[in-house]
Amino acid sequence: MITSLQNPAVKNIVKLAKSKERKEQQLFVIEGARELSLALQGGYRPEAVYVCREMFQKTKYPGLLSSLSEERVFDISLTVFSKIAYRENSDGIVALARPKSHGLGDLTLSANPFLILLESVEKPGNLGAILRTADAAAVDALLVCDPQTDLYNPNVVRSSVGGLFTVQTAVCSSEEALAWLQANKIRSFAAELQAAEFYQNIDFTHPSAIVMGTEAEGLSDFWLNNATKRIKIPMRGKIDSLNVSVSTAVLTFEAMRQRGF
Repeated sequence: MITSLQNPAVKNIVKLAKSKERKEQQLFVIEGARELSLALQGGYRPEAVYVCREMFQKTKYPGLLSSLSEERVFDISLTVFSKIAYRENSDGIVALARPKSHGLGDLTLSANPFLILLESVEKPGNLGAILRTADAAAVDALLVCDPQTDLYNPNVVRSSVGGLFTVQTAVCSSEEALAWLQANKIRSFAAELQAAEFYQNIDFTHPSAIVMGTEAEGLSDFWLNNATKRIKIPMRGKIDSLNVSVSTAVLTFEAMRQRGF
């Protein structure tokens, strides 16, 4: 039982909140039994698992521990768990795992793929929410181009509720993504406010990718000039844009509707 907040393992988990530490150690934090279950299904193998039994007894995944190597599971006190937890209403389990490769060459596409592409995403919460949408729609992959946050930020893991482990994801430059899309004959649709065509008039039934920018800046000229088409969502109110994760969901599920899903 680890009870001290000065324990080196406890201190290290706290350190992993920083991107620099995650990169140097090649480790990231998974909190929650559902998230860890999805990570295991996705091929991640935890280096260590820390369990507060007092909280874990309330979990909806009681069989999770039996699927883990006993030598990698460590009991911790409630005080220690409170120190290392990133969220409220957790079920008392935190794991450390190694990140996967996320290259374009790692992706496997269906015969008629649909993808989401994000340019320069900076808010972990938005990235996590878009991963949830990608999972719900069973898109082929998410391309994260020129990101301002990393995939394994604890807030991405938390806000994706495990979608990080269920959605094929590649991290690359915009130039690499465009060349890859063209090589795979996938049309790209750049979302912007001034576009001429409304999204509901676009045919998404062929291999397609929607390209989304940041809320503050929108898409760069690179994507506006190189995408197959520019598209927009009608805005009837006084506010000129939706949250990027909401916009992504609107476009994605229109594509799913057209595809009969």
